Amino acid sequence: MRVRGLTKAYKGHQAVAGVDLDVARGEVFAVLGPNGAGKTTTVEILEAHRNRDGGEVSVLGVDPAKADRAWRARLGIVLQSANDAANLTVNEAVRHYAKYYADPRDPDEVIELVGLADKAKSRAGTLSGGQRRRLDVALGIIGRPELVFLDEPTTGFDPEARRQFWGLIKNLAAEGTTILLTTHYLDEAEALADRVAVLAGGRIVAEGTPQNLGGRAHAEATVRWSDDRGRREIRTHEPTKVIAELARHGELAELTVTRPSLEDVYLELIA
Repeated sequence: MRVRGLTKAYKGHQAVAGVDLDVARGEVFAVLGPNGAGKTTTVEILEAHRNRDGGEVSVLGVDPAKADRAWRARLGIVLQSANDAANLTVNEAVRHYAKYYADPRDPDEVIELVGLADKAKSRAGTLSGGQRRRLDVALGIIGRPELVFLDEPTTGFDPEARRQFWGLIKNLAAEGTTILLTTHYLDEAEALADRVAVLAGGRIVAEGTPQNLGGRAHAEATVRWSDDRGRREIRTHEPTKVIAELARHGELAELTVTRPSLEDVYLELIA
């Protein structure tokens, strides 16, 4: 995927103001940003659900504005909320959607992959939130997509359901599927993404791996310890050197070394 100078305005408001993106095949790429940052508009343009005002876009080698049905069949799209197929069982829904594709995956295999084998005969409308999202993913991947868009996939999940869903996404990535993920959860981006981009004000303000975003890996570390004078701390770019020097004077109680978290960096970037 390649995006250069992407722009989109609504009634004079510049929702997307010159976005550049590169997403490699087989990569899990997360787009972060506050509400109104331009995430949804950007993704909708990439999915061919919205026209752009300017810029160049290539998704799976095709301009979405000129895409045909064959191109759309190469995508899997999992929206933030979906209430269709509520009266169908899981098995019926997956088999029904499989008929839209020339070479679908085996429905039973997909149901097993998303962890719904024990719910195959349950109606979609009776599933829990986490189970419904798993069904949404099943419908999104039944056509063997090369690229999957996930829009806020775990909103409203409890912690256990989120962890289970992360395992599903990791399995898809391990199969070589390219995944573009939008999320408000920074721990989710850190757990799943190979790279992340932060959108603010319609622009990319930072891009990199979760570990290196915004210079995080090279930011000052805070060394904290306790001694007879109480709790103490030092901020330094050389924590190992500081600890070695302190250790020369005896045992260090309650020693910790911390660097800025992804959340710290993110909040600074969007401030």
